[in-house]
Amino acid sequence: MSKKKYVLVGTGARARMFYEALARDYREHGELVALCDTNQTRMDYTNKVLVEEFGLEQLPTYKAEDFGRMLDETGADVVIVTSIDRTHHLYIIAALEAGRDVITEKPMTTDVVKCQQIIDTAKRTGRSVRVTFNYRYAPHNAAVHDIIASGGIGEVFSVHFEWLLDTKHGADYFRRWHRDKRNSGGLMVHKSTHHFDLVNFWLQSQPQTVFGMGDLRFYGRANAEERGLFTPYTRTTEVQAAKADPFAIDLTDSPVQKSLYWDAEHEDGYQRDQNVFGDGISIEDTMQVMVRYQNRTVMTYSLNTYAPWEGFNVAFNGSKGRIELMVRETSYINAGGASDAEGAAKGIQLYHFPLHGEPRIVPVVMGEGGHGGGDNRMLADIFGAANSGAAFAADFRDGAMSILTGLAANRSFQTGLPVNVSELVNF
Repeated sequence: MSKKKYVLVGTGARARMFYEALARDYREHGELVALCDTNQTRMDYTNKVLVEEFGLEQLPTYKAEDFGRMLDETGADVVIVTSIDRTHHLYIIAALEAGRDVITEKPMTTDVVKCQQIIDTAKRTGRSVRVTFNYRYAPHNAAVHDIIASGGIGEVFSVHFEWLLDTKHGADYFRRWHRDKRNSGGLMVHKSTHHFDLVNFWLQSQPQTVFGMGDLRFYGRANAEERGLFTPYTRTTEVQAAKADPFAIDLTDSPVQKSLYWDAEHEDGYQRDQNVFGDGISIEDTMQVMVRYQNRTVMTYSLNTYAPWEGFNVAFNGSKGRIELMVRETSYINAGGASDAEGAAKGIQLYHFPLHGEPRIVPVVMGEGGHGGGDNRMLADIFGAANSGAAFAADFRDGAMSILTGLAANRSFQTGLPVNVSELVNF
């Protein structure tokens, strides 16, 4: 059986998980054959890592406008999309039209028009679109799925889901391109798509009606000024006035961030270290959402991005009992380095409370790597010999349903009205 040929579009920090897996663990099953990006410096750095850390030959690089030529010249079988969120649809659709399969970072896309285009193209071409929902594969999240699927709490009537981002990780969204809602769809789409997908996965249902409220209350210049905090700088690297700012980062302190962003910004002007208390932030930092699912379950959900600790609490109430899951995660700033511990759990408590009977602590065995081993389990499913699409695998339908909750929430933020999800796209 011949190796699959992969090409990678977008060589920022998020890309490393994928190219490292192919370069280190799955070389007998797949081969990365080219890189594509808008920025040559970032591609050159990725090549440097592949050569120096993994002993590979330097890969050919293509600018974004040469994406089609790259597919033709490399004979790629699969396109891995890790570019800025608002461009995902461009590469997904072009790859599908060219007869290639796709692996895309979440969110699959950022608005309903692009989502409909992907759905239509995937259905018409019959090609595969895998969305990388690594949270599904985390052992604690898988354990919740198993309890519910086995009928452990009967029919699920309600869910309460609270997610907290702390002032390291949460703040990072407000200094990067994510701070512009046109790029990311806001955190309801970029971050919460993970959480909404988990609920869809746990309940084996789909959102029907969404109502939400969201606002920018903590970050941004106006909020800082109201609290008597004025930071006159627009960015924070090598800015003396920012040295004492606990929210500031200096890109030159990290060799990876310096190479990927500080050394690369002369090409595209992208500043990775914008002031989180500056102007130009159009995303929310405080969000509350209520969702009714097609199976009549109702969820209350909150996301706050300035908490003193990071992690989540989720509880399920059913006809035969209750589940409570509490997860404390380490905080991180994504620099794409091997030492990053995104989603590494510091403490997990999973309880199963039968309606009649003794409550129990559900044992959860964590694995190595990000998300309690979930990242490695997902990568094995995607790149391994079986490459079978396990029960945890997510396709374009799952990718669409996860973002539709967030897109409906965004619309509800604007209108103050509940949104019928079925009116957003046509499957």
